[in-house]
Amino acid sequence: MRLVDSHSHFDAPEFDADRPAAHARARAAGVIAQVVPAVDAPAWPKLKKVCAELPGLYPAYGLHPMYLHAHRPAHLDDLAQWIEREAPVAVGECGLDYFVEGLDHQQQQVYFDGQLRLARDFDLPVIVHARRAVDAVIASIRRIGGLRGVVHSFPGSAEQAAQLHTLGFMLGIGGPVTHERANRLRRIVATMPLEQMLLETDAPDQPGAGHRGERNEPAHLIEVLDVVATL
Repeated sequence: MRLVDSHSHFDAPEFDADRPAAHARARAAGVIAQVVPAVDAPAWPKLKKVCAELPGLYPAYGLHPMYLHAHRPAHLDDLAQWIEREAPVAVGECGLDYFVEGLDHQQQQVYFDGQLRLARDFDLPVIVHARRAVDAVIASIRRIGGLRGVVHSFPGSAEQAAQLHTLGFMLGIGGPVTHERANRLRRIVATMPLEQMLLETDAPDQPGAGHRGERNEPAHLIEVLDVVATL
C-alpha cells in the first residue's frame, strides 16, 4: 500500500519530541508521503526545515483563518515571495471559520481571497479550511475562478459536495468518518465519486474513534482507509 496523507501538521510542536519515530511509523503503515500545510507566517521557516529533514514531506504555505490575530496584510506579499522561491505543492491552509467566536468575518475574507488569487496566479491547488462556512467558501471559489484544490475535513452536505466537485475541488476525509455517529458524513463518503476523495489525518488533531484523547498521527491514515473501504 502506498498512501499519501493529504493533510498533516507534522511540523506542530506535538511532534517535536518524537518526529522521526512518528515518521517511521507512518512509513511502516504505508504512508509514503504527507502534505504539510502552514498556519501562519512565523511557522513557515520551521515547516520548511521539517520537510527538508525527512523524506516524503511536502510543504504548503498559507495563512489559516483561526490564526487571524497573527496575520498582517504584508504577510500576503511575503507569501507570494515564499511561493515563488520555495515552489510548494499547494497554497494553504487557508479558508473561513465561522465557528470560532471573535474571528472577524471580513478580515478572514480578505486573507482568504488574497490566497485564492495567489493559488490561481501560481497555478497551484489550494488547501481550504471551511467550518460553518462551506457556502461562503463556495461563493469565494466561484468569484475568484480558475481554482482547484481540496476542502479538508469536509463538514458539509451532499449538495455542497456536488457543487465543489463541479468546481474542481476534492474533499478531505479523515478521522471524523471513523466515528459511528457521523451519519451524514458516512452517507456522503459512501456515495461520492472516488476520484473526488482525498485521505487525511489532520495530525495531531482529529484522532479517529480508536484514539480518542490521543495525539493523532499519520500512521493512523490506514484506519481511515479501512472505514472508507467498508462504507
